Amino acid sequence: MSATTSTRAAGSPAPTAQASAEMKKVRERALMRQRINRGFAYAIAIALCLWVLIPIWFIASMALTTPAEVRAYPKGVLPFIPFSFDTMRFFLNSQGIIPGTINSIIVAVITLVLSTIIAAPAGYAISRYIFRGRDTYRLSILAVRAFPVVVLAIPLAVVFINFGIYDSVYSLALMHTALTLPTTILVIGSVFASIPYELEEAAQVFGCTPLKAFRTVVLPLVAPGIAAAAIFTFVMSWNEVFAASILTVRNRTLPAQVLFALNQSSEPYQFAGAFFMMVPALIFIFFIRRYLFNMWGQVSK
Repeated sequence: MSATTSTRAAGSPAPTAQASAEMKKVRERALMRQRINRGFAYAIAIALCLWVLIPIWFIASMALTTPAEVRAYPKGVLPFIPFSFDTMRFFLNSQGIIPGTINSIIVAVITLVLSTIIAAPAGYAISRYIFRGRDTYRLSILAVRAFPVVVLAIPLAVVFINFGIYDSVYSLALMHTALTLPTTILVIGSVFASIPYELEEAAQVFGCTPLKAFRTVVLPLVAPGIAAAAIFTFVMSWNEVFAASILTVRNRTLPAQVLFALNQSSEPYQFAGAFFMMVPALIFIFFIRRYLFNMWGQVSK
């Protein structure tokens, strides 16, 4: 028996040079396809980045140069045109810009806090508990977000007038909270749903109360998602202009003030206003980017 086996083993053909060459070609083709796919993905990513960054760079170049360069044609970009703060200084010295900026910051911060405080327990409830009407509740959240802003702004303006809080940052913050809350609840709810409930049960088995299990186990895991929802809330409140134009007259936010003066404004005012409105959102995202990277890392795993 062993002799037969050894004879077959000895008689089995060894890999020839031609077979080795074929295997090498197959590996090279697979490696080439992988490189092509990776290069194609990099090309798409670079194209998307340029699609976003080129307009931002152009607006920044126009805002950080002299008004004469802004009015000139054809227009250039930095570093091929003079660098100057004259255009931004002209914009900041315009009527209503500084008060509008302060109002925008106050409204955005209040909206962020209110939306997060309300959306966190609501998102936890719809992701963890099964109760009657849960699907209807989710549908109603989406339905509220589907309404045009004017449908919500005009009735709320009447309510705010009756309560004596019309034309104030607090009424506008309540309006922005109503606009951002549906999406914030859905985002935070999906983040809670991605965390296995068994982690909380395991913590409770080892002696943690439900509150302590949530604070020590779940909250660190969902913090990146809550941070992403907070970013969305802040940016949406900062950029919102329609409701701000309806609900404010003397206490306008920055977008409402820029829109009000847009028809009579010059090109330097328009470019500087666009750049100034982008800066806070970019800074906010820069400081909170670590939580975004953590969330993306968890999703990729």
